[in-house]
Amino acid sequence: MNKTKFHITLNAPVTLTFAAACFIVTLLGIFSGGRITQAAFMTWRASFRHPMTWLRLFTHVLGHDGMAHFVGNASYILLLGPMLEEKYGSGKLAAVIALTAVVTALVNMLLFPHTALCGASGIVFAFILLTSFTGFKDGEIPLTFILVAVIFLGQQIVEGITLRDNVANFTHIVGGLVGAGCGFVLNRAGKQEIS
Repeated sequence: MNKTKFHITLNAPVTLTFAAACFIVTLLGIFSGGRITQAAFMTWRASFRHPMTWLRLFTHVLGHDGMAHFVGNASYILLLGPMLEEKYGSGKLAAVIALTAVVTALVNMLLFPHTALCGASGIVFAFILLTSFTGFKDGEIPLTFILVAVIFLGQQIVEGITLRDNVANFTHIVGGLVGAGCGFVLNRAGKQEIS
């Protein structure tokens, strides 16, 4: 009788590396009383003459305000990331993460100059909207995309207007828009490569 042996595979290197980096940075933030997070993994309006401002455009998505914040984001990233990485490839998914990080940081700096931003929530919303494009066909808009956009982005708009909490709802919306834009561009490019 042939027994099948199971082994663990590294199926989504970008997703796993990103989630692991977020976990490590979150732990460093917790152990330092938030000092490490504030110094290197949080973004706010600052002079672009300062080198850390440029670095924080990318690194703010790694910092989280505690383990609950991290777990909420990591669960979505680990759920959606492998599927997206399989469909689009590791390099393109890494580019989506980097683009979302920079765009959400710049929008936050521009529109909310007195608000610091950290966490991967923008990436989560980019992944959610990007996932809804997986069944995209040329000349069609998937109904799933419309429903996801209405439900998730609509919720963020309502909560942004009605709630006064520490959640950057506008960043979620911007992340979702980046994900939707990337989904549209990546799927159109994929269709053109096939034809």
